[in-house]
Amino acid sequence: MDIRYSCNQKDFKRYTTEEMRDEMLITGLYKADEVVAVYSHVDRMVTLGCMPVHETVSIDKGIDIWANFGTHYFLERREIGMFNIGKDSTGIVVADGVKYELGYKDCLYITKGTKEVTFASADPEHPAKFYMVSAPAHCSYETRLIKMADANHRPLGSVETCNKRTINQFIHPAKIYKYNKRCGGKMQGFRRKCGCRFWADLV
Repeated sequence: MDIRYSCNQKDFKRYTTEEMRDEMLITGLYKADEVVAVYSHVDRMVTLGCMPVHETVSIDKGIDIWANFGTHYFLERREIGMFNIGKDSTGIVVADGVKYELGYKDCLYITKGTKEVTFASADPEHPAKFYMVSAPAHCSYETRLIKMADANHRPLGSVETCNKRTINQFIHPAKIYKYNKRCGGKMQGFRRKCGCRFWADLV
């Protein structure tokens, strides 16, 4: 697992383009039958990629969970959201024995406390590509599959201003979370942290 640390703002001013790319850019997320993970100490976010082709792949494959997170399994104190971005593919995710099928651009939110998560592709000729972001969690919600058709669609902009688009919201309080006093603050936190990493609001 690649571990990224925060950089000093004074040092960052002196970075070359190559150094900035090394610090900020994530590449090579998809390798056949592997899990590629990048752990950023900024917000303790983990960005993961998995492209199962011929095998069923566990979420912790190649990751020393205890050494890196101090937990017994990956989602013991974390939650995760994922998209299948493999065009013309169907991805299969099994979370604690429950099977979910993700078509292209479908989203799955898996809650804290889920012990076993595996990935597979329905067709090796068209493998799924799971793009995932995980954040620390303090409450457990409901694991949920959100299809593209069920997302919160928000048309914005106009042709006249050259910014007409539709924001498709998936990991969103209206779609995932159940409000309560103890966990209410966390509802917005997970979406806010992950939104800038593309998957919370998928255009």
